[in-house]
Amino acid sequence: MWELGTPGKIDDFQQETDVIEMCPNAAELAQQLTHIELERLSFIGPEEFVQAFAKENPHVEPSLKEMKKTRNLEAYVQWFNRLSYFVATHICKHQKKKQRVRAVEYWIETARECFNIGNFNSLMAIIAGLNMSPISRLKKTWNKVQSAKFSVLEHQMDPSSNFSSYRSTLKAAMWRSAGATDLRQRIVIPFFSLLVKDLYFLNEGCSNKLRNGHINFKKFWELAKQVTEFISWKQVACPFEKNHKLIAFLQASPVLSENALALASFECEPPENNHEKERFKALKSGGAAS
Repeated sequence: MWELGTPGKIDDFQQETDVIEMCPNAAELAQQLTHIELERLSFIGPEEFVQAFAKENPHVEPSLKEMKKTRNLEAYVQWFNRLSYFVATHICKHQKKKQRVRAVEYWIETARECFNIGNFNSLMAIIAGLNMSPISRLKKTWNKVQSAKFSVLEHQMDPSSNFSSYRSTLKAAMWRSAGATDLRQRIVIPFFSLLVKDLYFLNEGCSNKLRNGHINFKKFWELAKQVTEFISWKQVACPFEKNHKLIAFLQASPVLSENALALASFECEPPENNHEKERFKALKSGGAAS
């Protein structure tokens, strides 16, 4: 990630291509994000979940842990983080408030399109990016944003009650997918980190055997059911026309680091309290840790 430790670096970054210039249509951006998600999902084999759990299990032989490969799973989680930072970067790069407002509303619209498609992983990554402190603190910017749509999306992805709103929405998307003949209706891309967490707790939290010594078939049936659902989701072909240039840009263009984002945010809207002033001072002097 880019750091803003040297003079002029933010100026260089601001001259980089802006995603809105490259793709003015938020619906198209959501479609290209869906291409990326489905391609990355397709690389993950069901055995990677088992291998990920083995890495966490202290009872597994060290030699077996070394054999475990979860490269694709880990890369997919990293993609989520990158997308969040990409969103924040392409808001903070604008010095003019009007352009930041436009950028925030563009990402809210992209998130809404992802929701409509059934691409919940990109949706959650975009929401995470908009909720990062360098973005959420931009009060003058948010005051000009038509944020009603964002509130609706945040409610859908609210983590309270173990993501109950999201889980209801996911079930609805699964029902839509199950009976669909149109490929566009078949897309289900789950919030991946939560899927992995659910599988992990199901595997670790339930015993393999019942108290009477019998095999806990319910646990293994539920694990098999969830992995089978995942396999069916990742096998759906993306029906949208591919924009190779935009996909490459989304995956490879530079994004700002956490400290660089904080500094860019303060340059957009000055620090408002003592805590922010101290943080800004430390960042400008290069005293903050990366």
